Amino acid sequence: MRTIPTSLILFAVILLVSCQSPVREPAAATNPINGTWRLFRGITITKGDSVVTDYTKDQTMIKIINDTHFAFLKHDQAPKKDSSNHFDAGGGSYTLTGNQYTEHLDYYIDHNWEAKTFNFTITINNDTLIQKGREKVEGTGIDREIIEKYIRVK
Repeated sequence: MRTIPTSLILFAVILLVSCQSPVREPAAATNPINGTWRLFRGITITKGDSVVTDYTKDQTMIKIINDTHFAFLKHDQAPKKDSSNHFDAGGGSYTLTGNQYTEHLDYYIDHNWEAKTFNFTITINNDTLIQKGREKVEGTGIDREIIEKYIRVK
């Protein structure tokens, strides 16, 4: 009977171990709101009166969220050639604790809104994000509840 040299056995073990896939740590949970979101429906409730806006017809709005900041961009679907073309944008930092999403608006066309904090409750169901909260801006007369429904842009 033949014996296998120890050096050959050692070589075979090293070869087998080196061919195995490396052990990977599980990826850190990503922030579920990170990404680009397209607003498709908005409800504004002011003093009990509701206005529903369909953002799939005359205007487009997206919200882009990363780990620390958000930005939104809105414009008319069919831009006019005169000064009545509407464009809106803003952004800033945010915090997310559970389903409590707080925007700190640092940049906006209307400076009355800047340096304000807006608190929302969010829910995510598959590729739909719903954001509910209150917009109140002292000195502007704005005090309303909003409900915005977004779909994730792929």
